[in-house]
Amino acid sequence: MTYTLNPAPTTPSSLSQLITPNTCHAPQHVVGNTPVLWIPEIATGTGPGFWAKLEGGNPGGIKDRSALYIVERARERGRLRPGAPIIESTSGTFGLGLALAGIVHGHPVTLVSDPGMEPLMRRLLAAYGARVVTVTEPHPTGGWQQARRRRVQELLAEHPDAYCPDQYHNPDNVAAYEGLAIELAGQLGRIDVLVCAVGTGGHSAGVYRGLRRFYPDLRLVGVDTIGSTIFGQPARSRLMRGLGSSIYPGNVAYEAFSEVHWVAPAEAVWACRRLAALRYATGGWSVGAVALTASWLARELPGHTRIVAVFPDGPHRYFDTVYNDDYCAAHELVGTPEADPDVVDHPAEREVTRWTRCATVLDPSGEPSGDPPASVGGRR
Repeated sequence: MTYTLNPAPTTPSSLSQLITPNTCHAPQHVVGNTPVLWIPEIATGTGPGFWAKLEGGNPGGIKDRSALYIVERARERGRLRPGAPIIESTSGTFGLGLALAGIVHGHPVTLVSDPGMEPLMRRLLAAYGARVVTVTEPHPTGGWQQARRRRVQELLAEHPDAYCPDQYHNPDNVAAYEGLAIELAGQLGRIDVLVCAVGTGGHSAGVYRGLRRFYPDLRLVGVDTIGSTIFGQPARSRLMRGLGSSIYPGNVAYEAFSEVHWVAPAEAVWACRRLAALRYATGGWSVGAVALTASWLARELPGHTRIVAVFPDGPHRYFDTVYNDDYCAAHELVGTPEADPDVVDHPAEREVTRWTRCATVLDPSGEPSGDPPASVGGRR
């Protein structure tokens, strides 16, 4: 199958013909309208594949969309007053988006992170004018995530006029991705399966909800990391950042998922590096995990099935982890994963330690989430 991305260049008759709609006069206008790229089966580089939405094309990644939207809505509702500070917990990508929103709308930004944030990310955030506060000890049950959230609450008490976007539970973090859904519908025309990494739950819920308006039979496949509690596994120390959680985010739409795949760090690293060599379009942990899952689905499902995977970011943040040979060797992240995932019938069946698929998706917090849709993948 051949896809022509651009027509042959022509000579313009005047300079005015060189001006494109991508000429932007404000930084927020650079966000959105990211491309989609065809990705063949990543192990062989041939055969069936999937479409990737390259959100790394945004200045800071996919969460530029949600940060701008959340801040704009908070200002409209009077919850964020002009010039008031923004305080939030982040592992990095949402922090970049908030730094952008702070520049656009004139708000100082304080971000609470942990020792796992990469030095590159800290320096970028500082360059963008954000203040980074680092917690030094994990919460005994909620891990680094809960420790960060507690520090946010302390800072909010010190600054009563401050606003916390609360990306884990704020419904605006779901509504923010309506635009991404509309872009995908316009770019591809038909979508059968959507594959998303799950951390806060915002983009998986928001893109799915937006696309269901056009494609009522759309299936959603969630991708999580081992050691994450989101889909009912026990909380463990996690190497991968950008997906997974040690808390139960309120924005996760459990009822929407047809199945979930847990992916281990070594498997995500392999997929990231294969994407880089195969298509020059790659990213971090979430991108690798999503690509591994989407590629497997492309092999398993009928050939006419149109699969879309959302790639949340690009590779640059991960130069010293995913793309560092010494780091990968030290953490035993070298090797080729098995061709197929393990299968469990229920999240509580056992603790998973490698790529594993489960067609039973439940809300582990005990909150009702509606009837789950049918499974997507072929094999059990």
